[in-house]
Order: sequence, then C-alpha cells, then structure tokens
Amino acid sequence: MLPSVDTNDELEAMVRDEALMRPAAEDLCSQLGLTGMSLWRFDDGSLPVYAVGGDLVLKLYPRFETAEAVREARVLAHLWGQLPLPTPRLHATDEYVNGWRFVLMSRLPGLALSEAWPRLTAAEQDRIITESAETLAALHAMDFKPLTDIVGPSDWSSFLRRQRAGTLRQHGVNGVTEPWLSQIPGFLDSVALPVSTELALLHTEFMREHLTIDMRDGRRLTGLFDFEPAMIGDPAYDFASVGLFVTRADPRQFRRFHAAYGRAPYDPYQLLAYALLHVYSDLPWYLSELPAPSEPRLDILAELWFGTER
Repeated sequence: MLPSVDTNDELEAMVRDEALMRPAAEDLCSQLGLTGMSLWRFDDGSLPVYAVGGDLVLKLYPRFETAEAVREARVLAHLWGQLPLPTPRLHATDEYVNGWRFVLMSRLPGLALSEAWPRLTAAEQDRIITESAETLAALHAMDFKPLTDIVGPSDWSSFLRRQRAGTLRQHGVNGVTEPWLSQIPGFLDSVALPVSTELALLHTEFMREHLTIDMRDGRRLTGLFDFEPAMIGDPAYDFASVGLFVTRADPRQFRRFHAAYGRAPYDPYQLLAYALLHVYSDLPWYLSELPAPSEPRLDILAELWFGTER
C-alpha cells in the first residue's frame, strides 16, 4: 500500500523506489480487472506511469496533485476524438489509497518524436512540423468553457502578475546565475504582454517528448499526450514551448509552424517573456539544450530562440 506523501521531495524519493511502487500498481491493476497483464514502468516523468499490456497506460498522482489528476482526466474526456491527432482515451479515474489518485488511459502507438527526430528526413521533419502546428491550432480553437471549473487560471492577467512577482525567486531556485538573473526583471518590464487576448485551451508543454510517431506507418504523428498541466490562457504561451522544444531555435521551422498554424509570427521578445514566466521555466536547462547567444543578453536570446528570420 502506498503511504501518503506531502512534498515533492517525498514524492521523488518514493517514485524512485520501484519495490514500493510496483506492488501498488499491480494491486491497482487487479482492482481494475487487469490481472495478468504485463506491467512496464516508463523511465521518464516526475510521476509513476506504467504501460499495462500493450494498449493501456496507468498514471498515479499523490494527494497534493489531486487537482492535476482531476484536470488531466477531464481534459482527456473533453478532447477525445476532437483533434487532428489522437489523444489518449480516458478509461477510468478515481482515488486509490491514502490520497493517491489514478488515471487509466489508452496508450498511443509509436515512440516519442524526440527519439525519432534524428532519423527523419528533412522533408519528413517539415511535414511533422506542419501536422503538429495544425493540431495545436485545433486545440486552441476548441470550446474550453466546459472545463473552466477545473482548468484555470480564472484570470490570465492575475496569473501573469503572480508569476512576475515570483520570477526572481523561481529562477534563483532553478540555479540561474549572473549575468542572466539580474537581466530578467528589466527584460520583463520591457515587454508589453497583452492585457486582453482571445483565450484558448493550452497544452503548456507542447514538445517533441509529448508527440508520438509510428516509424512503420509512413512516419506520421500518431498522437499528443500529457494534459496534466493544461491551462486556459494566451495561445502565445504555448508558442514559447514550441520554439524551445519543437522547432528548437530553428527559424525556418518556426516560421513554417506559424504558417501552418495560420498566423503571423509572434514577437520573439513576447515569447521569451512567456518562457521566463512559465510555471515550469528552467533557463539553465534551456541554455544547455539550445544554441548559445553571441553575448549573454536576453534580447539576443529572444531573437536566437524565437526569431523566424535569419
């Protein structure tokens, strides 16, 4: 039986303990009538996630992430069959023990696009960029009103103000050092984020790691997953993730993504501002993964990572 956990540190320690997690997953599968099916643990992710047989995925959430569990289940139910790409189908969700909750969903075929990307031809990569952009556009065009009781924030401008107020603390905790850290307040002050905008249902972590592709079926995308951190807000917030994790500072691909989405390119400064204000912003990680600027300046970084003309 899983003990209750109340902090991220406790969760991380427990998630690493497969001798504790696996019997719980097996017990839960038994309760769900899935006895005898193979159980395989995914290596990545902050939460324990298991493949059950070949067609199902079981995801576990501690008590302090109850809202995330409920949110993911509701968003999955809302999205099923509505996007150009498949999303996981919700099969069951409920409380397990000691505040732990679960979501049982269908498993998307194929492997993560991040793993497959280097094996794709340039033409295939271009097609994938187009397909992913069309899917994000469809997500942003969906009616999100049925989700407003569980998916927030209730006020986008207030959310941005809260993020702005805590930005130095967040980036300091994440290990941002000089000369970057002291530039962040001034850069954010220089960027005029829209005070009103057409809101949309956001994925918030739209990245190659959350897109799947079947390399045996014409090398086409097979799905989009991980809606646990979904939000309702400015569509540009999702484009910050696209620039960082899908087109990865490639101006031609980013330009192609905007065109397939159906809009003119966003201001690079605005997208870097959203990247810095993102709930899970991690500038040191971005700097380790993406091209380095010619000088350690945020204005140069904005054009390098989010520009479409070079």
